Amino acid sequence: MTSVDDAVTATAAGPGPRRAWLGMSVLLLPVLLVSMDISVLFLAMPTLSADLAPSAAQQLWILDIYGFLLAGLLITMGNLGDRIGRRNILLAGSAVFGIGSILAAFATGPEMLIAARALMGIGGATLLPSSLALISVIFPAARQRGVAIGVWTAFFAGGSAVGPVVGGFLLHHFWWGSVFLVNTPVLLVLLVAGPFLLPEHRAVDRGLLDLRSVALSIGGILPVVYGVKHAAAEGLDAEALVTFALGVLLLVLFVRRQRLLDDPLLDLRLFANRTFSLAIGASLTGMMSLAALSYLASVYLQSITGRDPLAAAWFGIPMAVAVFVFSIGGSGIGRALGTRLAFVVALLASAVGNLMLLGVGVDGGVWWYVAGSALTGVGYGVAFTLVSDVSVSSVPPERAGSAAATSETSFELGNALGLALLGSLATAVFRASSGTSGTLGDELREAGSDAGRVATVQESFVTGMHTATTVGALLLVVMAAATWFFGSHKQTGAAEARRAH
Repeated sequence: MTSVDDAVTATAAGPGPRRAWLGMSVLLLPVLLVSMDISVLFLAMPTLSADLAPSAAQQLWILDIYGFLLAGLLITMGNLGDRIGRRNILLAGSAVFGIGSILAAFATGPEMLIAARALMGIGGATLLPSSLALISVIFPAARQRGVAIGVWTAFFAGGSAVGPVVGGFLLHHFWWGSVFLVNTPVLLVLLVAGPFLLPEHRAVDRGLLDLRSVALSIGGILPVVYGVKHAAAEGLDAEALVTFALGVLLLVLFVRRQRLLDDPLLDLRLFANRTFSLAIGASLTGMMSLAALSYLASVYLQSITGRDPLAAAWFGIPMAVAVFVFSIGGSGIGRALGTRLAFVVALLASAVGNLMLLGVGVDGGVWWYVAGSALTGVGYGVAFTLVSDVSVSSVPPERAGSAAATSETSFELGNALGLALLGSLATAVFRASSGTSGTLGDELREAGSDAGRVATVQESFVTGMHTATTVGALLLVVMAAATWFFGSHKQTGAAEARRAH
């Protein structure tokens, strides 16, 4: 950003330490809510499904639409924030997010819930880029800013892991809509305190927002993911092929347009830097595997082992703690081991943790999940913090804002693709193994007291879960190998030198 408005210029030296950290605490509120809302439905789905009776396709859209719109609009909203002000868009997005939360809490059918989740995704897309951008205004000193970004990353990564825990507590005491309604008082604090504790930040010489690029990016992502989901659920038919091909075509047009624009939504030159590209790949594969692991494990703990939402949530605490702690310490581990080696170790630790779920079965092995998920939490925590750090420090300072927006998009897109691709893979294996076409809940209800049929359905789900988490582990291993063999010593060293200063 080349210039800012008077409010920012007046506070160029940054607020005092006490006011700065008060402002930081306000910025963490939307980060925590957005990341929690990615995973909060994992535990709520069985209860919600029994009440609203969504179809298999509707269940996937309830889970997916929030992440898809969040991923597709992050870069757009980041650009819009430059034009109308980061604080302005943060507060406006909070209001939209709150309205969507209320509508979701009181949804009377799956269609209404999908629409409400879409509105939450639109509002949520304004919160992450604006909150991260405002940190550089609140903490102008490099050392303080580094600490603040580490805390921001810990809340972002930890929020996704702690979402099921909070959701389990709420579901134990209230109805399923409470997992959305809890957002409202938190957002009210942000809306009241934000104008007093957060400075404004606005670039004054940006051109008009390229609406064609916005349409092409959203229009490309949704058909591609829908085509993959439909193929996994219904087979590779004409609908799957046509929608997938349409999405690919629109994404190709999006990329071509970005190459021609002087002020693109996505600066493709960033990917010429191998360190940056590998960091983005690590966040994408990491979030894919984490999303699939969290969702499938939540269903397993409730529908297979028979635990209620709160009891299932307690088993997620070790991973939540590991993600949060190692997110805060990730930068220090990177300095101790070197960025490239730290990435490789973190990705391999996450892969081993995913593979440990092979010890989970219908009749036992839940502690394999606890140990495995805790180990993945260590790996994810380190890797995600390094992604935020490397994405900014591996590029010239004048391109750091675009790099940060791209890394956030990769996190959200990875989560969405994890649910769509690995989740659909688990569903496809479940249906092929059990010889059914419905969901796990549908088949268990139809089986009734038929113990043999119940056992077959449960074994089929566990087989699907094993397949999906194993594929997730393989993706992490491939990403670790790519980081080791293609990571540039020269670029990594330069990035570390910039971070040291």
